[in-house]
Formats: sequence, structure tokens, C-alpha cells
Amino acid sequence: MAAQVDFQTYVAISEVKARYCRMMDTKDWAGFADLFTDDFELDTSYVGGPPPIRGREAAVAAIRSWVETAKTAHQVHSPEMKIEGDVAHVIWAMQDRVIWAPDCRPVPDMGGHTGYGHYHERYVRKDGRWRIAAQRLTRLIEDFHPPAPEA
Repeated sequence: MAAQVDFQTYVAISEVKARYCRMMDTKDWAGFADLFTDDFELDTSYVGGPPPIRGREAAVAAIRSWVETAKTAHQVHSPEMKIEGDVAHVIWAMQDRVIWAPDCRPVPDMGGHTGYGHYHERYVRKDGRWRIAAQRLTRLIEDFHPPAPEA
């Protein structure tokens, strides 16, 4: 039988991830950065990104450079949580939709993508507050979309 998860902890961690999606999509970079520990580690190498990035400032700068001018919508659901004291390991099913600005397209004829996969994360609670300490993004499916017709 799986260990019981404290409901308040479950909600607190879920709220951190909800803010992650909202703050990235609304480009609230100060609020977004505050969701991570100072030593946060970001690993997007599984989806073609760079080697793991260490440190909150470097990771947020990288994410910001990837989506600053894009229209984005991130959604997460179905968290699997394993909580041991002040450390939690969570896997989130995720979907993201990204529409790149014309000058930021990775390939000229690629207007955006819709991705489906998982966030594999470690959370740490310090001074009563949960933050994301590590994140690895994996994808199962990625659909690429042509640019929208010019109006």
C-alpha cells in the first residue's frame, strides 16, 4: 500500500506548479524565479535542449530566452507524489503549446509546437515553503505547426 500523502502538502506542491504554469505563460519572470531554489537544476537534454543548467538565475534566463516572445500555454495534471519529510519527488503529466514570434522561430517554417510528456521534479520545503529544486522534461509526442497565415 502506498504511503498516505498529507493533503495540505499535496495542495501546497500543486499550487507551486500551478503558479509555474501561470507565471511562465504570463511572463511574470520575478514570480517565476521565486518558485525555484537557488541551486535549481534544469534538464531539458532529453528533448533536445542543452546539457543540464545549474542555478536559478541561469535556468530562468534560459527559459526566458526560449519563450519570452512566444505565446505559450502550459498545463499539468495527474501528479504522482512521493513525499519524504521536506523533500518531494513529483511526476506531472504535461501539455504545452508554444507559438513563436516570427523572429524567434527555431526553423523559419515552424510556427509552433504542441508537446505532451512529463515533468520529473524534486521539491524542497524550507522555512515552511515548497520550491522546485530540480526539473527534467521528457516528451512522448511533439506536434509541430506551420506559421499562422499573416492577417
